[in-house]
Amino acid sequence: MKKAKIIAGIVWAILCLLLIVALFPGLDSFSRSVSELSFMQIHPRYSGGEVAFRVVMENCTLEVRQPVFRGLVGNRKTGFVQIDRRGDIPELINDSIDYNQDGIMDFNVVIDTKSAETSINKFSDKVGNPVISTPVSYGWSVRVGLIR
Repeated sequence: MKKAKIIAGIVWAILCLLLIVALFPGLDSFSRSVSELSFMQIHPRYSGGEVAFRVVMENCTLEVRQPVFRGLVGNRKTGFVQIDRRGDIPELINDSIDYNQDGIMDFNVVIDTKSAETSINKFSDKVGNPVISTPVSYGWSVRVGLIR
Protein backbone atom coordinates (compact mmCIF):
# COMPACT_ATOMS: atom_id res chain seq x y z
CA MET A 1 0.00 0.00 0.00
CA LYS A 2 2.84 2.35 0.89
CA LYS A 3 4.63 1.65 -2.42
CA ALA A 4 1.39 2.30 -4.36
CA LYS A 5 1.04 5.75 -2.77
CA ILE A 6 4.67 6.58 -3.53
CA ILE A 7 4.32 5.45 -7.15
CA ALA A 8 1.04 7.37 -7.53
CA GLY A 9 2.70 10.51 -6.11
CA ILE A 10 5.66 10.23 -8.47
CA VAL A 11 3.37 9.66 -11.48
CA TRP A 12 1.25 12.66 -10.44
CA ALA A 13 4.37 14.87 -10.10
CA ILE A 14 5.63 13.80 -13.53
CA LEU A 15 2.23 14.47 -15.14
CA CYS A 16 2.09 17.92 -13.54
CA LEU A 17 5.62 18.70 -14.71
CA LEU A 18 4.75 17.65 -18.27
CA LEU A 19 1.58 19.75 -18.14
CA ILE A 20 3.51 22.82 -16.97
CA VAL A 21 6.14 22.37 -19.68
CA ALA A 22 3.42 21.91 -22.33
CA LEU A 23 1.40 24.97 -21.22
CA PHE A 24 4.29 27.36 -20.54
CA PRO A 25 4.56 28.73 -24.12
CA GLY A 26 0.85 29.54 -24.14
CA LEU A 27 0.73 31.36 -20.81
CA ASP A 28 1.00 34.82 -22.43
CA SER A 29 -2.03 34.35 -24.67
CA PHE A 30 -3.92 32.60 -21.87
CA SER A 31 -3.31 35.49 -19.45
CA ARG A 32 -4.46 38.00 -22.08
CA SER A 33 -7.67 36.11 -22.71
CA VAL A 34 -8.37 35.88 -18.98
CA SER A 35 -7.71 39.60 -18.49
CA GLU A 36 -10.23 40.49 -21.21
CA LEU A 37 -13.11 38.76 -19.41
CA SER A 38 -15.93 41.15 -18.53
CA PHE A 39 -15.66 40.73 -14.75
CA MET A 40 -11.90 41.43 -14.63
CA GLN A 41 -11.24 45.04 -13.57
CA ILE A 42 -8.30 47.03 -12.29
CA HIS A 43 -8.85 48.00 -8.66
CA PRO A 44 -9.65 51.73 -8.24
CA ARG A 45 -6.75 52.09 -5.78
CA TYR A 46 -4.43 51.54 -8.77
CA SER A 47 -6.41 53.19 -11.56
CA GLY A 48 -7.59 56.21 -9.54
CA GLY A 49 -11.28 55.42 -10.03
CA GLU A 50 -13.67 56.24 -12.81
CA VAL A 51 -13.75 59.75 -14.26
CA ALA A 52 -16.55 61.72 -12.56
CA PHE A 53 -16.30 64.82 -14.76
CA ARG A 54 -13.98 66.68 -17.12
CA VAL A 55 -13.23 70.35 -17.50
CA VAL A 56 -11.88 71.14 -20.97
CA MET A 57 -9.62 74.19 -21.19
CA GLU A 58 -7.63 75.67 -24.07
CA ASN A 59 -4.40 73.72 -23.69
CA CYS A 60 -5.37 70.93 -21.34
CA THR A 61 -8.14 68.87 -19.80
CA LEU A 62 -8.79 68.53 -16.07
CA GLU A 63 -10.24 65.15 -15.07
CA VAL A 64 -11.67 64.70 -11.58
CA ARG A 65 -12.21 61.07 -10.68
CA GLN A 66 -14.74 59.58 -8.29
CA PRO A 67 -13.64 59.30 -4.66
CA VAL A 68 -12.12 55.92 -3.79
CA PHE A 69 -12.74 54.37 -0.38
CA ARG A 70 -12.81 50.75 -1.52
CA GLY A 71 -10.41 48.33 0.10
CA LEU A 72 -9.77 44.65 -0.50
CA VAL A 73 -12.57 43.48 1.80
CA GLY A 74 -14.78 46.53 2.35
CA ASN A 75 -14.81 50.30 2.48
CA ARG A 76 -12.11 52.16 4.39
CA LYS A 77 -12.41 55.20 6.64
CA THR A 78 -9.91 57.10 4.52
CA GLY A 79 -9.67 57.34 0.77
CA PHE A 80 -8.63 59.72 -1.97
CA VAL A 81 -9.78 61.60 -5.01
CA GLN A 82 -7.52 61.75 -8.05
CA ILE A 83 -7.19 64.80 -10.26
CA ASP A 84 -5.47 64.44 -13.64
CA ARG A 85 -4.31 67.26 -15.89
CA ARG A 86 -3.79 66.15 -19.48
CA GLY A 87 -2.05 68.22 -22.12
CA ASP A 88 0.23 71.25 -21.73
CA ILE A 89 1.16 71.71 -18.08
CA PRO A 90 1.95 75.27 -16.91
CA GLU A 91 4.71 76.03 -14.38
CA LEU A 92 2.11 76.80 -11.73
CA ILE A 93 -1.14 74.84 -11.47
CA ASN A 94 -3.88 76.45 -9.40
CA ASP A 95 -7.22 74.62 -9.43
CA SER A 96 -10.28 74.84 -7.21
CA ILE A 97 -12.00 71.47 -7.03
CA ASP A 98 -15.56 70.49 -6.11
CA TYR A 99 -15.04 66.72 -6.20
CA ASN A 100 -18.56 65.78 -5.02
CA GLN A 101 -20.27 68.34 -7.31
CA ASP A 102 -22.45 69.84 -4.59
CA GLY A 103 -21.80 73.41 -5.76
CA ILE A 104 -19.35 74.20 -2.93
CA MET A 105 -15.61 74.12 -3.58
CA ASP A 106 -13.96 71.46 -1.41
CA PHE A 107 -10.29 72.38 -1.82
CA ASN A 108 -7.81 74.40 -3.84
CA VAL A 109 -4.64 72.69 -5.07
CA VAL A 110 -1.54 74.68 -6.00
CA ILE A 111 1.33 72.83 -7.70
CA ASP A 112 4.71 74.23 -8.63
CA THR A 113 5.65 71.85 -11.44
CA LYS A 114 9.32 72.92 -11.44
CA SER A 115 9.94 71.87 -7.82
CA ALA A 116 6.97 69.42 -7.61
CA GLU A 117 5.74 71.15 -4.44
CA THR A 118 2.03 70.73 -3.80
CA SER A 119 -0.08 72.63 -1.31
CA ILE A 120 -3.78 72.32 -0.58
CA ASN A 121 -6.17 74.88 0.87
CA LYS A 122 -8.99 72.88 2.45
CA PHE A 123 -12.52 74.24 2.45
CA SER A 124 -14.08 71.04 3.83
CA ASP A 125 -13.44 68.87 6.89
CA LYS A 126 -13.52 65.78 4.70
CA VAL A 127 -10.40 66.79 2.76
CA GLY A 128 -7.02 65.49 3.92
CA ASN A 129 -3.46 66.07 2.76
CA PRO A 130 -2.04 65.33 -0.68
CA VAL A 131 -1.25 61.63 -0.97
CA ILE A 132 0.79 61.91 -4.14
CA SER A 133 1.54 64.59 -6.71
CA THR A 134 3.63 63.58 -9.68
CA PRO A 135 4.26 64.18 -13.36
CA VAL A 136 2.95 61.35 -15.54
CA SER A 137 3.21 60.51 -19.23
CA TYR A 138 0.03 62.43 -20.09
CA GLY A 139 0.54 65.47 -17.81
CA TRP A 140 0.22 65.71 -14.02
CA SER A 141 -1.66 63.62 -11.46
CA VAL A 142 -2.59 64.47 -7.87
CA ARG A 143 -4.25 62.29 -5.26
CA VAL A 144 -5.83 64.17 -2.36
CA GLY A 145 -6.71 62.28 0.80
CA LEU A 146 -10.32 62.13 1.94
CA ILE A 147 -11.86 61.28 5.29
CA ARG A 148 -15.24 59.57 5.37
